[in-house]
Amino acid sequence: MNKDEILLAQKEYLFPAVFHYFAEPLVISHAKNQYVWDVDGKQYLDFFGGIVTISVGHCNDHVDAAVREQSAKLQHVSTVLVNEPQVRLAKKIAEITPGNLRKSFFTNSGTEANETAILAARCYTGSNEVIALRYSYHGRSAMGMAMSGIGTWRLGGTAPPGFVFAHNAYCYRCPFGLTYPSCDVRCARDMEDLIKTTTSGRIAAFIGEPIQGVAGYITPPPEYFSIVEGIVKRHGGVFIADEVQTGWGRTGHKWFGIEQWGITPDIITSAKGFGNGAPIGLTVARPEIADALQGVTLSTFGGNPVATTAARAVIEFIEAENLRVNAAETGAYLRARMEELQAKHLLIGDVRGMGLMQAMELVRDRQTKEPATRETLAIMEAARERGLLVGKGGMAGNVLRCTPPLNIGRAEVDHFIDVIDECLTSAVGL
Repeated sequence: MNKDEILLAQKEYLFPAVFHYFAEPLVISHAKNQYVWDVDGKQYLDFFGGIVTISVGHCNDHVDAAVREQSAKLQHVSTVLVNEPQVRLAKKIAEITPGNLRKSFFTNSGTEANETAILAARCYTGSNEVIALRYSYHGRSAMGMAMSGIGTWRLGGTAPPGFVFAHNAYCYRCPFGLTYPSCDVRCARDMEDLIKTTTSGRIAAFIGEPIQGVAGYITPPPEYFSIVEGIVKRHGGVFIADEVQTGWGRTGHKWFGIEQWGITPDIITSAKGFGNGAPIGLTVARPEIADALQGVTLSTFGGNPVATTAARAVIEFIEAENLRVNAAETGAYLRARMEELQAKHLLIGDVRGMGLMQAMELVRDRQTKEPATRETLAIMEAARERGLLVGKGGMAGNVLRCTPPLNIGRAEVDHFIDVIDECLTSAVGL
């Protein structure tokens, strides 16, 4: 099929609710390492990593070799039969997760991982009430949308009951009009009042992304999660860290983003970079929480031997290549170069993130902070024309999101900065 035939078939045979970046959808043909190519043969530097999923590079040789070997041996048995790749992966996860997170349940996506976590927390505590964060995103299922704090992603009418939303730590747009650190992290301390006024006082869980992804990489101050954790525990809740985007070294040095705040969660969920493109989700919990999920359950494709082999190979590659350190060091370099652009371009209102998870929020006026939504779209189109792919996010779609593979180097960072510099200049006055 040529490009026109592919786009026509896409329009005719797929759900129209599936949105696409760019005015003319980009049709990808193949990829390798940090690059993708479209069907016309044009090369692009992928600085969004397949939506925060390509952690060790497209079509990674080590991962692909492991997958080919496993595919020739055993492709599928479902969870009703035991297989070695699933058990080996679960054992490895127990070795690298913080605290006593020892028991895993494998699914196919972050959405399913989060649903499993909420179910386990409710069974463990006997409570139904869950605290989520405003601006959060936790998946596309009915429950995933119900616990997501961004209206754009909540489809289908009334959401199921059981979820209330706390203030997130959006320091750039503080909901209380305060400034950190003189604010005394009021957004976190408000959790106490939220629980007392909108719940029965005894909750099942709190779920939060260490860095809010779809929201535009909103990164809380150091005290935020420790304050929240204390309040949640006093009210009987389980602390769930949604590491779908922040896991596997993405934030630098640590395996999981929540570790950057010195927090040991009760449950961690993850997906995306865990499989480097293979469909796999993870819910790992303390044994007593996992054991509280009584009765029988299964996942037809969860723990699939090919997917679990891919995930283990990803972890092996990150360890062998010391990519958690590279995420920290190259991420710091990327952040410094972004801050140089901020000093040069008034469109950049805020630069934030951690490791190789960095963002620039674009505004038309730094005083009013009016979102530069139109300019953001124009910059993405201009970057595409120059062979660069970046993501976007934020409530107003005015945040450029950057999550290249963890094995990216400084030369690619410099190229990214040069291209974005040109695009920012061209966007002035739109």
